[in-house]
Amino acid sequence: MGVALPASAQDAKPNIVFILVDNVGYGDFGVYGGTTATPRIDELASEGIRFTNYNVEVQCTPSRSAIMTGRHPVRSGTYSVLPPPGGASGMVPWEYTIAELLSDAGYATALYGKWHLGNEQGRLPNDQGFDEWWGIPNSWDQSGFTSYPMYNLLAKEILAEEKKTELLNVPPHVLEGKKGEPSKPAMDLDMKIRPVIDADYLIPKTVAFIKEQAEAEKPFFVYLGYSEMHPPIQCNPAFVGTSPERGGMYADCIAEMDYRVGQVLDGIKDAGIEDNTIVVFSSDNATGGLSGGAGANGGSNGPFRGDFFYTPFEGSMRVPAIVRWPGKFAEGQVTEEMFAAVDWMPTLASLVGESKLVPTDRPIDGKDAADFLLGKSKTTGREDYMFFGTDGELMSVKWRYYKMIKRMTAGPALDAIDQAYIEPQLPLFFDLSSDPHEDFNLWTTTLTMAWLFDPMLHVIGAFDESVKKYPNIPAGARDFKG
Repeated sequence: MGVALPASAQDAKPNIVFILVDNVGYGDFGVYGGTTATPRIDELASEGIRFTNYNVEVQCTPSRSAIMTGRHPVRSGTYSVLPPPGGASGMVPWEYTIAELLSDAGYATALYGKWHLGNEQGRLPNDQGFDEWWGIPNSWDQSGFTSYPMYNLLAKEILAEEKKTELLNVPPHVLEGKKGEPSKPAMDLDMKIRPVIDADYLIPKTVAFIKEQAEAEKPFFVYLGYSEMHPPIQCNPAFVGTSPERGGMYADCIAEMDYRVGQVLDGIKDAGIEDNTIVVFSSDNATGGLSGGAGANGGSNGPFRGDFFYTPFEGSMRVPAIVRWPGKFAEGQVTEEMFAAVDWMPTLASLVGESKLVPTDRPIDGKDAADFLLGKSKTTGREDYMFFGTDGELMSVKWRYYKMIKRMTAGPALDAIDQAYIEPQLPLFFDLSSDPHEDFNLWTTTLTMAWLFDPMLHVIGAFDESVKKYPNIPAGARDFKG
């Protein structure tokens, strides 16, 4: 049972709990048509707004960059998880994150879980607006590195050669840090910790932070970078074997995820701040795309074609997204309005009354959809979105319910990760309202669609003009002055 807070606390700026799950497809939850029971996530959707046209990037780093900065990752040099040889990983310190904005607005800020936007001192969460953090700088697959004897030998050689501790992730570690202090290793990241890291660490730390800030009557932003469903998929032992008829290990982990989300929601309620807390729940990219025992198969991207490895199709970019603010947002609303990862930064800034802090010295690609969420507007303000490949080149453009694909992976015979990018003689066009699976190229069904080039090229042209004025930050850049 929640504890009632004084009126002064209830009238304060809203808290924000941002739950970002990993590699979860559009069709993985019950409320999105999934076969695994997800009662807590379904309940969250019934209490808020559920997006059916929410768009992300095709990999972890670019999606997280878009959320944090409100900018297309290609602008930030974060369009791929891997930096170029010799380059730095993640964002340059010049980037201004939603955490920095909220910190500047007086919020307490914390990150627990996955960052994946930089792995060096100066590029970690406590350097980019978070008061504290506990998690991993890179990716969950690194938990399996030390299972290979050759990796362990290589790690020893690297450490002996460098003779310093700046290489915080060799061998892989969970890190922790506070604003103004260097981050430091907290524990090893290996296959022993992988199955229990959510239950034993990330969720308790998140709930404890919520409770602490509620008692202090201080507005807060907590970002939970949940570990599943990123390979290696390692379900908590308490959930292993609980969903064999629904998909085995993958379904077990979805069931656990639902339970863990419920623990966070209960923590908010128990702290007595449910009515003044915005909850965002989403995935960073789609599921699938790996063969054999990699563990990513078993998920569902719903009615869409594509997977999380680099394709320009809807299954790669469209994922679940739910947002709740009791008494402020509609309950049980399902919307087809377009929304994107870049939109969170300006939207959340507006919802807390701090739009003035959104940078004006750089392109911000996000749309402020606060009025839509509050029921004051019928639209999010977004009618187009551009998708870029892991090489930073344009893949596709969505405009209203039409899609133009400029480049694609070679064909359906192999996993997308095994395929080269190809460029058709003419772009492919699809009507997503009648063909969500993108099976029928309009060029082959009708020759009356050339007018679509005009709005698509307008979107591309506007972006190109902005790049001329504000050149993109090169991938791997060590510094940038603006």
